[in-house]
Amino acid sequence: MGARRKPGSFSFGRPSDKRIWRPAIAPARACPTYAAVMTHVPPAEWAPHQAMWLGFPSHADLWTDDLEAAQTEVAALARALAGPGRERVRLLVGTDEALPAARAMLGETPGIEITPGRFGDIWLRDTGPIFLTSQAATSFRFNGWGGKYILPHDEDVAAQIASHAGAALAAHPVVMEGGAIDHDGAGTVLTTRQCLTNPNRNPDWDESAAEAALASALGARKVLWLGDGLLNDHTDGHVDNLARFVAPSVVACPIAYGADDPNAEVYDAAAELLRGMSDAEGRALSVLRIPSPGRILVDDEIVPASHMNFVVANGAVIVPTYAFKAGQLAAAALAGIFPGRQVIALPSNALLTGGGSFHCITQQEPA
Repeated sequence: MGARRKPGSFSFGRPSDKRIWRPAIAPARACPTYAAVMTHVPPAEWAPHQAMWLGFPSHADLWTDDLEAAQTEVAALARALAGPGRERVRLLVGTDEALPAARAMLGETPGIEITPGRFGDIWLRDTGPIFLTSQAATSFRFNGWGGKYILPHDEDVAAQIASHAGAALAAHPVVMEGGAIDHDGAGTVLTTRQCLTNPNRNPDWDESAAEAALASALGARKVLWLGDGLLNDHTDGHVDNLARFVAPSVVACPIAYGADDPNAEVYDAAAELLRGMSDAEGRALSVLRIPSPGRILVDDEIVPASHMNFVVANGAVIVPTYAFKAGQLAAAALAGIFPGRQVIALPSNALLTGGGSFHCITQQEPA
């Protein structure tokens, strides 16, 4: 997830008749195996990392009055990743003008490397590479979440990061964002139909074409299809706001918080589907429900705030929060899922004005 609103307005909406997805075909099937034979499978996010890439808000014309607050939230995330998270943080700064702020906030912090670069905005999960090993990565075409936000340099991010990491990059010609998929490190990929088969990405794609591409690029052996993502998510339903693998054959999914939670039915529909699914090894999925943030408004508009946008670091899990009580409940639930890691709840309200949060602005580099 992640895209920047135009100053003074939000464009999170999608047609109301797509608000609730109703299954019409089988929710999952095995992928073509011929393309996966020679393809590395990316490690699960909970596998060891040698670095964590993180985007630093760098464009005053995009972030306007929220720039300083967004930089402060990213700085707090960087410190948590480098400290209890035990990560080598590689902070990508997108303009020369933003370098002084990055250095003032984080230049003396152990474990943080400030890396000058170029990007349209900070959403490295979507524009950056997906690492298969410490020496190999894959990337996809990026078209601004279906043509909504076309910014200079976003299509260059994957090559920049791979070059800094010393990883060979295999560029694939299809349009896809990293936040549109989640995976278990063993060939199971989780996604939504709303995003991956959306004609604003690859107009000729159906599920079979998407599965073949995932098998070829990421070694996917089985794709699990959910329906719609969160209301008003202008990424068209990225799965990293809806459901995440947290262990082999275990998926976390929100449960509504408050009677007016705008995504209650979407959460329940996703959980029901997941309970009927199995992974690439044939194991039935266990579904763990995590309290959602509830109804969160920005400029009187419902926004797609999600505790699912957490980041799994070597020594910690860092969860974005938007309201104190719901955030504390989510952190407590995640602590039970990740007993070997410290769970840290940090505010992400300024980042949310840009349409995303912690998972959206990071990308792990495996050990």
